[in-house]
This record gives sequence, C-alpha cells and structure tokens, in this order.
Amino acid sequence: MSRLPEEEHLNKAFGWAARETSGVHSLFKFLRREKDVAFKVFYCEICHTDLHNGKNDWAQETANFIHFHIISSNVYPLVPGHEIVGQVTEVESKVEKLKVGDKVGVGCMVGFCHSGDNCTNNLENYCPKLIATYGGKYYDRTVTYGGFANTMVVDDHFIIRIPHNLPLDAPDLHIRVIGLGGIGHLAIKFDKAMRAKVTVISTSINKKKAALENLSVDSFFAVNGTLDGIIDTVSAQHPLLPLLGLLKTHGKLVLFGALEKPLELPTFPLLQGKSLWKIIEGSLIGGIRETQEMIDYAVKQSIKPNIEIIPIDYVNTAIELLLKVDVKCQFVIDIGNMLKPTS
Repeated sequence: MSRLPEEEHLNKAFGWAARETSGVHSLFKFLRREKDVAFKVFYCEICHTDLHNGKNDWAQETANFIHFHIISSNVYPLVPGHEIVGQVTEVESKVEKLKVGDKVGVGCMVGFCHSGDNCTNNLENYCPKLIATYGGKYYDRTVTYGGFANTMVVDDHFIIRIPHNLPLDAPDLHIRVIGLGGIGHLAIKFDKAMRAKVTVISTSINKKKAALENLSVDSFFAVNGTLDGIIDTVSAQHPLLPLLGLLKTHGKLVLFGALEKPLELPTFPLLQGKSLWKIIEGSLIGGIRETQEMIDYAVKQSIKPNIEIIPIDYVNTAIELLLKVDVKCQFVIDIGNMLKPTS
C-alpha cells in the first residue's frame, strides 16, 4: 500500500500557529520531513507579514496582482516565521557545505523549480513555482511550516551560513528612508555602513531623536529634488507623489511595504513637472546568493538590528502592539529557551 505524503514526514515538531483569521496563535504539533538539513531553532523575528498572513489579509490582493501565490490563502493551522536562526543538528549525506553544529539562518523561501531562467541565474526569489517558508506547499502537497517552532528541515540551498566576510561599498549617495520600523532602521544601518548620506521621514515625531542620535542619520526631513533614492518601508496607505518630488532626475523610489490596497499614482506628474523622469520599483525578498552577501556584509560592518527578546507566550501581545505601531524595535521570539511542547 502506498503511503500518504504526510506519512513520509516523520520528524515530530511543535510550534505556535494561527488557526483562523483572528490571527491568534496557540500551541500546534505537526510533522517535519526527514531529508536535507535539520536545525534547532534558537530565535525567530516577528515580521509584519506574519500579522497579515495570520489574518489572511492578502488573499484577494495576491489573487489579483501576483502571478503566483507566495503564501497560499486559508492555509490553517499557519505556523509563521521567516527570519529564523539556529544550529544544525543533522545533515543528509549529500550535503557538503554544512555540518552539525553550524549556525545557520533561513529566510522567506524553501523551494523552487530549479530549471527556469530565474532559478539558474541566482534569482530564485522570482521563480513562479517558489515555495514559501510557511503557508506554502511542497510538490507532494504537504504544507510548509515556519520558524515559530522548535525545529526546521530545509533544502541546503536555502540555508544562510552565519557568518562570512564580503566587502561592499557605495559612497556619496543621498538616500531617504521612509518609516523607522523593522526594515527601516536596518536600511539606515546598511546605508550608513556604505557611507551614504541618510535622511529619514516618519509619521512619528517621537522617533526623531532616535533617528538623529541613535542611528546617526544626517537629517529627519528632506528638500525637493535632493535625493538619489528613497527606500519606502511603510505598509500603510500613503501618497507617493510627494515622495517623487523629493527625488533628483533619474532618482529611484523603491517600495518595500506590502499594503492591503493598491497605492494611487498620478501619471501626469511623471510626464512633466517636479516628478519628471523618476523610477519606481519594488522589492519583496532577495535571492539566496544576495541574502548571503547581505549577512556577510552585516557581520563585517557590525550591523545589528534593534531587538527585544520575548517569550513565545507573549506573541499575541506583540502582534497587537505591531498592529498599533506601538513599538520601537523588532520583536524576536526566544524559541530555544521558551518554546515548550505543552501550552
């Protein structure tokens, strides 16, 4: 008798999962597959995407505007977490780049087609058959579970080694960061490490002191026509036209915030006037090679996020604080010490 796909996944695991669109998390036990690289999860950061996916906020938007589903809608129980670090406990015999005891990380993806142009050119993050770290489905139709759990089992291609050194440099640019949240404050640290002049704008004037003193930004607001680039990390509705006016000719606005509704973009100002000849693009996640380069550079430059370590039973409270934008740093769950197999 043939075995069901679920019966092939015999590594027992446990974590916290959202079970329906309330987004409230609770203890959940499940099975991991046995192949590839297994590691014990030490820490997992809470991302705004975890909030939206837990509540299934993006189901309609991804159906309308994205040519593939990164997160399958209505996949419950949903174990979130795609910013994961831990230590390798087991490797398959064919794995050469990792060994037991190595410190590793995993990001937003755990599978791809391996054969398309994107995949063969280190752009697997654009693969139309991308398999997400959680809420996705493997080719045998079993669901992927994320880092709010005690263990992970991942194809070694998607493992990020920690640490390694790699020099990067981009001096003399003037970059503006919109939003001083999780992505925003890291964007500032990377920009400053690359010797760029950094300007920050935030809806919270209370963050001005932190931006100018703690993050050493050059200014808190900007003048029209002075910026080479803008990194927009805001995930709430906001007008784009004022931002375009701040850019120089050929300046670039890069969108990182994932909104539930489309942004409004008047086209006429792009054809003439202050917003003439500007570039707008977006970025969701990076490929494995560039993610490894980013980690290596962060280690070399001592770039560290501002975090607050929390126990697993504080997750639902932390999510509510994130929804209210009542945070000053990133919440990181202490999985290794705090996650237990009983609630």
